[in-house]
Amino acid sequence: MTTTTTAVTATTDATASDRPAERTGARTPEAAELIGGARERIDALDDRIIGLVQERIAVSAVIQEARISSGGRRVNLSREMEILSHYRDALGPPGTSLAMTLLELSRGRA
Repeated sequence: MTTTTTAVTATTDATASDRPAERTGARTPEAAELIGGARERIDALDDRIIGLVQERIAVSAVIQEARISSGGRRVNLSREMEILSHYRDALGPPGTSLAMTLLELSRGRA
């Protein structure tokens, strides 16, 4: 007895990540391509920002160590006010929130 097997090829609908509109919210392939490229740039910028924040944390730790070992306090509130003002002046009110987050990250553990 001879049996014949037939290969069945299953096709599936494209996943959401395969459709430009689903992935980007764009309505045309051109817009989806532009958005995709811009998102890649944002991801690269975010990586750089994270690296800079990590560098800032490390530099702040050096400053804190020097201040503490000389008998000073870990945090210099007048300096923090300067930083808050600088970010607020450059970025508006949301800049203050960003500066507060950076200061919190940079203070280290008490």
